[in-house]
Amino acid sequence: QEQLVASGGGLVQPGGSLRLSCEASGFTFSTCAVTWYRRAPGKEREMVAFISSNGENTNYAASVKGRFTISRDNLKKVHLQMNGLKPEDTAMYFCHAYGPGYDLWGQGTQVTVSS
Repeated sequence: QEQLVASGGGLVQPGGSLRLSCEASGFTFSTCAVTWYRRAPGKEREMVAFISSNGENTNYAASVKGRFTISRDNLKKVHLQMNGLKPEDTAMYFCHAYGPGYDLWGQGTQVTVSS
């Protein structure tokens, strides 16, 4: 069964760090580009970070550039390292894998930044 599972969210103080992971199973993950999105209460879904299927190309939202880093091991996982977290980063984070014949969403992991 094709599946994406997002994990790593939690409660962290401002300035802290979290590492999100998106793990794939049941399909050829290495052929897929992966995007992390987030949705905060009352706001539209926002693209956070993108990585191409071969890992050579990345892109970030202006609001996270320089603080977040997306990476992949290309076998099964994509990671989102989040440093210098701010209260405005509080949201549900989702990963999305898109490639030849694939279009899958993970279930989301909650990130809360609060003192």
